[in-house]
Amino acid sequence: MTGVLEVEAVSAGYGPVPVLRDVTFAVPAGTIAAVLGANGAGKTTLLRTLSGLLRPTGGRVRFDGADLRGVRVERLVRRGLAHVPEGRGVVAELTVEENLRLGGLWRGDRADARRAQDEVYELFPALARRRRHAGHQLSGGERQMLALGRALIARPRLLLLDEPSLGLAPKVTAQIMALLRRLCDERGLTVLLVEQNVRSALSVADQGVVMSLGRVVTAAPAARLRDDDQLRHAYLGF
Repeated sequence: MTGVLEVEAVSAGYGPVPVLRDVTFAVPAGTIAAVLGANGAGKTTLLRTLSGLLRPTGGRVRFDGADLRGVRVERLVRRGLAHVPEGRGVVAELTVEENLRLGGLWRGDRADARRAQDEVYELFPALARRRRHAGHQLSGGERQMLALGRALIARPRLLLLDEPSLGLAPKVTAQIMALLRRLCDERGLTVLLVEQNVRSALSVADQGVVMSLGRVVTAAPAARLRDDDQLRHAYLGF
């Protein structure tokens, strides 16, 4: 098993309650892996474990070949891992520009931080137009763009993204999915995407990781999952 991200027999939970059980898969560089499954399958817990917010009770996680056990969250960010949790996480009282600055606070080079911010404005022209607006003044789609842009300020190599389409119009969802595909193809970004909109996720993903009750049912190319009627009906709801 090789990849930018390697998850090997990982188990995790909350207190005595197990959620993940022997989860194993790998994500190659420059690809999108969609983590799919019903509510309660363990998808969000998986992202929290990979980003260091939740300590695994078993197994191993490697990022660029390095074992992540015991690595603090801020060090993971410096190594090139970014996590956008469900709910967008925008600071409502701060402007777009101030929110973006939060993503680059750890950078010692102010000029580079500014260049990174300009890159985000190029990716999201809507944010450039509303840079002086507070987070609470943005639409749902703009808030999702801001949350994603703040993560991209750090120029991550691996992006963990939890339910980016939640509550968004189909057109905005399609724009965000297309952007993720472009970032992978043009910049070599690697994405682990948790998404309830299965059709949308599989339309841009290279592989799908299907979970049920905390276990991986299958990890296969996205095209194969789209064509597997039995698996889709059993676990993906379409």
